Amino acid sequence: MSFETDPSIHKRLEAWIKEKGVSEIELILPDMNGIIRGKVVPAARFLKGVSNHTLRIASSILRVTVTGEYPDAESDDEDGFSGTLDPDCVLVPDPASICVAPGYRTPTAYVVTDAYTHAGKLIDIAPRQVLRRVLDLYAERGWEPVVAPEVEFFLTARNIDPDLPLETPVGRSGRAETVSQPYGLEAINEYEDLIEQIYEYCEIAELDIDTMIHEAGAAQLEVNFNHGDALELADQVLMFKRIVRQVALSQNVYATFMAKPMDNQPGSAMHIHQSLVDRATGRNLFANTNGTDSKLFRSFVGGLQTYLPDVAPLFAPNVNSFRRMRPQFDAPINVQWGLDNRSCGLRTPISDGRNRRVENRLPGADANSYLAIASSLACGYVGMVQGLEPGPLITTSAYRMPRSLPRTLDEALGRFQNCEPMREVLGEEFCRVFAAVKLDELDAFEGVVSAWEREHLLLKV
Repeated sequence: MSFETDPSIHKRLEAWIKEKGVSEIELILPDMNGIIRGKVVPAARFLKGVSNHTLRIASSILRVTVTGEYPDAESDDEDGFSGTLDPDCVLVPDPASICVAPGYRTPTAYVVTDAYTHAGKLIDIAPRQVLRRVLDLYAERGWEPVVAPEVEFFLTARNIDPDLPLETPVGRSGRAETVSQPYGLEAINEYEDLIEQIYEYCEIAELDIDTMIHEAGAAQLEVNFNHGDALELADQVLMFKRIVRQVALSQNVYATFMAKPMDNQPGSAMHIHQSLVDRATGRNLFANTNGTDSKLFRSFVGGLQTYLPDVAPLFAPNVNSFRRMRPQFDAPINVQWGLDNRSCGLRTPISDGRNRRVENRLPGADANSYLAIASSLACGYVGMVQGLEPGPLITTSAYRMPRSLPRTLDEALGRFQNCEPMREVLGEEFCRVFAAVKLDELDAFEGVVSAWEREHLLLKV
């Protein structure tokens, strides 16, 4: 690909900006953690930059840690974009992603960008490009994956002091939830104003969300996205998180997508439903004409079972992510699969052949949407190419079966760094830089003494 864009793109963007009355553009480049980085430019400056490729930013933001640090680089790549040289990269907006940014005093738009070198080459370590790289492998075989994420999150009272535990916010009844209310309609109505504003803002931003439910945790909600193109859905999850946080702040509460934000509450997941269609005909390739599971479907599941434990940092990217993966909190601990069995890491919903799919229940809500989807599709792709077979369907509780997922980020990174098939599919340079970012974050975490240690060890050992 090249950033020598079609001149018609400039005209389309110009017409869209004029129609919407937008005066500022937020250029968005998601980093390794899925944190939104970028800059704000006036609309006229944006259009000029699209034409002459002068929308630039320091390329180092692609390898910044969650604490705002930069890992020590072992070496620079040939262009210096993954090491210490830190040249500018050129931001090229994806016109399909531009949307009105709701809630701003100044009429503003969001647009997701891709990062290029000055020579017009896409930067391979950018998470959005990692997902595109996987999708290109599917396209070469005439396949098109279809995904539908489900994202969970908690509402909490404002938490100014990070040393204090989170608390459930007060609802419209004047009370805070204290017990589990799964699927509770009265419980979800406690936050009716906030939810209505989320739907309103998502409609303005043209996010294709469907159902919202109350999950098992206190003030824990889940939204389902309608199925569609993997890259578009990754963009939408990114923007959804931002909108939810902004709406929550406007209502004087917090919204968090941490995988496990509270001690005695369940964690938050980002379940990913996946199916596969023929690009030419649109036929679901996961089912035979008689509605039975196809060989491609079985091999896709076999690939998930074989490789997901080795790419866990891509869907469980933080130390906190592994606190969620505990049976008592309804989160999977292995990659068993079952028919409509939510104790399994891989669930096959009951469906006819046209809707045959598999739900990957492993990713946490804290995961980078691009990398979580890319890793899942990469594992399924390798499974189909290698013709792998899945294990037997589980008809009992998978929590009784051995754990096959890593227990810690440290263990997960060790497995990730040694998984050659995934390094080949996802890109060697990306895997190296991603691991460096995560190892740096792990080192920072291990230097912090926790409240648990002070409580139980300070005066006893």
